[in-house]
Amino acid sequence: MQLTRNKEISDLEVIERYLQTRDSSYFGILYKRYSSKVYAKCISLLKDEARAEDAAQEIFTKIYLNLAKFTGKSKFSTWIYSITYNYCIDVIRKNKKNKNVFSDEMERAPDVIDDIEDQELLLMRVDRLKIVLEKIPEGDKAILLMKYNEDFSIIEIAEALNKSESAVKMKIMRAKQKAKAVYNDLFKEN
Repeated sequence: MQLTRNKEISDLEVIERYLQTRDSSYFGILYKRYSSKVYAKCISLLKDEARAEDAAQEIFTKIYLNLAKFTGKSKFSTWIYSITYNYCIDVIRKNKKNKNVFSDEMERAPDVIDDIEDQELLLMRVDRLKIVLEKIPEGDKAILLMKYNEDFSIIEIAEALNKSESAVKMKIMRAKQKAKAVYNDLFKEN
């Protein structure tokens, strides 16, 4: 195979070829495709370049060691995001000694009707939205970024967080409510 044509090969094909041959150049293709995305996600969650670099390195070690466990049931990018997200949340929990970034309330979530339109979040000015995201809890920020920045579906978010779809819907609704409240408190138009 010519590695210059690696963009033509799907992630699944690259993984299969790597697992068959153990040729590190195949893993290198995956690394090139996803390393900047993993690092960017680590930066956005951890807020520290050195910690993000360490986290990205650890995450790719986990991916390398667990590549045979990728089943293909979800997109490879979703699987990587799940590993990245969970690793970063674990780092945050250890640093803050806060085990409730995503609390058990998600497990008891009923079906919900979301009364805050997505359009309301999308209409916030980007500079103001960044400020709002810094003011809400990390778990809320992360789930909103998954939904609106990463364009993950509810199903993909549920898979990444290992939660039910209704729990994810509830968490998104609550995160949007918190974001709207912070926005209104900070940027009230008189």
